[in-house]
Amino acid sequence: MRPLLYYASKIFFHSILSIFFNDIQIVGLSNIPAYGPVIFTSNHANQFMDGLMILCTCQRTISYLIAEKSWNRPIIGHLAWALGAVPVKRAQDNVSKGTGKVMVNSEEVCETDIIEVVGKGTKFTSEVKSGDKIRLPGTSLGIKVVSVDDDSTLSLKVETGVIDVVKSQPFPEPVSFDVLPRVDQANTYRSVLEKLSTGGTVGIFPEGGSHDRTDLLPLKVGVAIIAYSELEKDGVNVPIVPVGLNYFRAHRFRGKATVEFGSPTYIDPKTLDDYKRGGAGKRKVCNELLGRIEHSMRSVIVSVPDYETMQTIHAARRLYREDGVVQSAQDRQDMGRRFAGVSNAHLVFLLIVRLMACCLHCSEGYKRMLLQTKGDPPKEWKVLQDRLLAYQKELDGLGIRDYQVVGLDHEQYELGSETEGHTKVETFLYRLNVFGHIVHLVLISTLACLPSLLLNLPVGLVARKYANYKRKKALAASKVKVLGYDVVLSERVVCSIVLVPTLWVIYGLALVVFTDFDWPTLAVCFTCFPLFSYWGVHAAESGMVDVKDLRPYVMKMIPSARKRLAALPATRKALRDDLRAQIRKIGPSLGNLYFDKELNWAEITRETSRMSVAAAEEKGDAKKEK
Repeated sequence: MRPLLYYASKIFFHSILSIFFNDIQIVGLSNIPAYGPVIFTSNHANQFMDGLMILCTCQRTISYLIAEKSWNRPIIGHLAWALGAVPVKRAQDNVSKGTGKVMVNSEEVCETDIIEVVGKGTKFTSEVKSGDKIRLPGTSLGIKVVSVDDDSTLSLKVETGVIDVVKSQPFPEPVSFDVLPRVDQANTYRSVLEKLSTGGTVGIFPEGGSHDRTDLLPLKVGVAIIAYSELEKDGVNVPIVPVGLNYFRAHRFRGKATVEFGSPTYIDPKTLDDYKRGGAGKRKVCNELLGRIEHSMRSVIVSVPDYETMQTIHAARRLYREDGVVQSAQDRQDMGRRFAGVSNAHLVFLLIVRLMACCLHCSEGYKRMLLQTKGDPPKEWKVLQDRLLAYQKELDGLGIRDYQVVGLDHEQYELGSETEGHTKVETFLYRLNVFGHIVHLVLISTLACLPSLLLNLPVGLVARKYANYKRKKALAASKVKVLGYDVVLSERVVCSIVLVPTLWVIYGLALVVFTDFDWPTLAVCFTCFPLFSYWGVHAAESGMVDVKDLRPYVMKMIPSARKRLAALPATRKALRDDLRAQIRKIGPSLGNLYFDKELNWAEITRETSRMSVAAAEEKGDAKKEK
């Protein structure tokens, strides 16, 4: 019964994805083992949609770990149960505000140090227990409490990953704090290991929660513990397959997505003894495995420091490729990562588009190029960056897209004005042609939208309001979200699942009450509601594309905008030529990263990390010598 329920739910969610997404591309299905246990690890950028995206694009049956908070929600919890999900208790779902403020002595702190925290007006003995975690301002990470001495004194253990958090605190200034209660995950681990021991597959989001940042959050150690526990318990070295979810306009209706499955990561069997011994050895091997998992995840996503860089990368990718060439999903992913700075000649471009210190924490390729240039990139890179950003700003100001610029270059009358060499007749015919385009597009768009006006528009408006309310609520409760866009589409889907059938029922009752249709006719009408609703989505989308295409024609009728539009094709061509020239100039200095067509992305990210560590050590030694 459960397999039937799973596949029925999968079919249902396939239809949901086909409605809410315009295009979903799949890359790397051959990397998924056909048999045996598998752990899937993925970035978490779109709340509930992420799990559904992988479930519907993977041939294996996956049981995802889901937050107990979501498990207890109506609809979400029922659907998660049908899909065989495993609920997980999370400390952040039960966080409480600590009384008073604390002072953390962050001077000379090192990893594995025990540091003392002094409270002011605190109630440690009643609010905090040994094993809980304290969360300080400006971070989502918690620091483990070793002991509670009295109401104003406790001790924290500084472990890997939180040392920077401690050092960032404004000692001796007191700061507020949150208490994250200790969570016993024994039942969760038991359920997961049972699934793996029977050859099942498990899906995990190691970041711990969804977010709308453009880079990965620090990974939780749970996935490493699960993998080692299965190796210790059953002797099975479970493949850990990274899954990259790359969205374009993730929070928008009818967005696009690419799902990429990467090469599996395995535990080094020689490290199992260290894991069994526990203590520092266990932490070391778990962190080492977690680092390799992170590198593998980065190999299947486009990781950049912020949204502005992501937009610029998309613009650069469009400029670099040949006009009219249709790329495969894998080629788009590859070029996106190269422009994001992970490999090849396109490494250079991240320096062009983003020469800011924030990049130091995320882009592997940026780090490598920064190491080569010793923090002083050539002037021409900065100039090209400014030109590209100015081009994008001009497009935004005119309200058009880059692909529309190519069409402007093909217009017979670019300006359509008599003063620039055209006769009155030619100018009149040109403007008449523009007017005809506008009338045609408006007519087609209106006809296309009619089915959606009755069946979809009411639900769409309510779902948008509801999703925005949920976004604000999630943003207020989160320490890691930027704008909270990661919850928008998921909440729209949840709202639509309830309201769309409700609207059909209302229309059905209206037909019964206000018409004299017989029952067979009513049955046909009611049966047609889902079909017309689905077709209306696609028809309305086609109409919206046409409406967007109206913009250049309307702008051409405005004298001040005509000259700006006419200049864009030449600007675009010059920018594209200079971009390609810079890539050809700098690329050969990168060796195999420039010349090799196929690359091991995970290995490249690991190598870049090693180079960064070596450079940091060299810099530290230089300071000591001074």
